[in-house]
Amino acid sequence: MKSKILPFLVSILLLSSFAQAQLSESVRREGEDAVRRSLKWMESKQKPGGYWSSPEWPALTGFAVWSMAMSGDYRESEALNDGVTYLKSHVQDNGGIYVEPKIEFKGGGKSNYNTAVCMVALHLTGREDVRDIVLNARNFVAAGQHLGGDVYHGGFGYDSSTKRAYADLSNTYIAIEALEITEGAEDFRTQGEKAEIDKKTAEEFISKIQNRKESNDAEWVSETPENKGGFAYHPEESKAGTIKADDGTVYFRSFGSMTYAGLLSLIYADVDRNDPRVKSAIDWTTRHWTLDENPGMGSQGYYYFLNVLSKALAVYGQDQLIAEDGTKINWRQELVKKLVSMQKIDEDGNGYWVNEENRFWEADPVLVTGYTLIALQVALQE
Repeated sequence: MKSKILPFLVSILLLSSFAQAQLSESVRREGEDAVRRSLKWMESKQKPGGYWSSPEWPALTGFAVWSMAMSGDYRESEALNDGVTYLKSHVQDNGGIYVEPKIEFKGGGKSNYNTAVCMVALHLTGREDVRDIVLNARNFVAAGQHLGGDVYHGGFGYDSSTKRAYADLSNTYIAIEALEITEGAEDFRTQGEKAEIDKKTAEEFISKIQNRKESNDAEWVSETPENKGGFAYHPEESKAGTIKADDGTVYFRSFGSMTYAGLLSLIYADVDRNDPRVKSAIDWTTRHWTLDENPGMGSQGYYYFLNVLSKALAVYGQDQLIAEDGTKINWRQELVKKLVSMQKIDEDGNGYWVNEENRFWEADPVLVTGYTLIALQVALQE
């Protein structure tokens, strides 16, 4: 099992073999210090029941365990062990890892989201006692792919048990990423078939969310510099809003977090990095390069944006991006410096991050610190 406990990190290291040279020694040390401070902060915020923030949403604990599992210092810690025990207590008979909501939510119990995050966290611990849980969770997530033959065909939504035709790019990226990261668990499957999804239909769904006329014939597609190559939220909505043309045509705005989610999803759906859709997404990121906001959304979903940016660019496998004017963007160096500069220090000297803008739950410092720790650890190649 030892050779498979961190397939996510190993894959990123292989794709980015020159990462060490991209970070100055001072920035690396500052980033590593920030990670240590925030892991201590995370440890201090664990509740007596082994969970973080809220017992109703296991994904919150999943992000904490995920970040600890990426650190050699915490993989055997009591905090991680208690977090794993909490996650195991919410494994459902159907293989999902979630809590049945006490009140009805539009997205049900967000079972796909919670299960995907938690199964990655458990898998990265490398523990033998979670192997079957991860395998059953893989079955659950894979079975949630929407194959209804409608505009959402091939994607994933929050909760397939709601039986409504719905999927979005955020849930799709999270599901596909989780299945990719945990694929090594399949080596230990002793019965039943490997959990797999229809990657071709997933690819088609993802393409239907990109502002690119060559691969998306939706009326809302816009190829202005602001939008071309970027992604919306799902085939019928962009969280960044719309643009109404003089002729009344409504176009969907592209925005940062979903463009990086689209990039990562295409690669994990086995689309070649030289494919025009991937190249177009990269072109969008270089035209809108910034770490000061979630492009198109401002401070909304900002730390989610930084999290998926780090993972997407690491998996893309290019440590320097080239801006339109020829400027080289050393994204690892810039990202580490930015995250270190935004870290808040508490009275005990521990570090955390939080967003003053609460949309997408980002006023919760546990969620945001989990996002940021993972982003920082990926950028540092910890």
